[in-house]
Amino acid sequence: MRKSVQNLKVIANLRLNDDHHLLQLYVPDDLENIFPGQFANILVDQSQSIFLRRPFSIHAVDYQKNIISILIKEVGEGTRSLAHTPADSYLNVIFPLGKGFTLPVSKEKVLLVGGGCGVAPLLHLAQVLSGNKNDVNILLGARSSVDLVELDQYASYGNVFTTTEDGSHGEKGFVTNHSIFSVKLDSFSKIYCCGPEPMMKAVASKAKANSVWCEVSLENTMACGFGVCLCCVTETIQGHKCVCTDGPVFNINQLKWQI
Repeated sequence: MRKSVQNLKVIANLRLNDDHHLLQLYVPDDLENIFPGQFANILVDQSQSIFLRRPFSIHAVDYQKNIISILIKEVGEGTRSLAHTPADSYLNVIFPLGKGFTLPVSKEKVLLVGGGCGVAPLLHLAQVLSGNKNDVNILLGARSSVDLVELDQYASYGNVFTTTEDGSHGEKGFVTNHSIFSVKLDSFSKIYCCGPEPMMKAVASKAKANSVWCEVSLENTMACGFGVCLCCVTETIQGHKCVCTDGPVFNINQLKWQI
């Protein structure tokens, strides 16, 4: 789908817990293919002090109803303002932006790993992978059970495993402490990961040690979405790349990470 700037109507604003909201946005034109891992840049016009757009992964896509969903966690003034956008109002959105995940060309056993806000792009990815008859396994990590959202939705597309730092849901610890990393990791042909950088580096390290193909979705600050402002650059083996245009998804072998 070609990127465009549109005023999208908020069909629903669903509060998932104290911090997370799900915005369902109606797209007036017929939705073309949106790749899992692509994102949207949203204008925060309800605030007089926020001037830069905020990037959000496209969380889910309903092609029949022409709706894209955005998962928002309140972490600052910008996200707080967007999270409380009322239904029937409009948001100015640039979408879809960036390069998405690489999909398997045949049926494969895959592992999706998400931590914190990094779970956002994985629902759409799981939806597409499941639709293509892949064996989808999803590992989600959070601080506690109240921070885990939409587990039923993820479970409709694959096998769901969880970790929480306080042990209130699933296995106790970080995602990389989960027992799934203790078994033969090379039973998975691909690993897809998004979350805090230390978590992604830890997953990448385990993938590399087991010679498993792995992609990560970076969460750098992306203000413009077009590679103009250069605030999102990351270092790769081919030099500095803009996360908003060359990513946000990168194969771990492309990145100059110390893992």
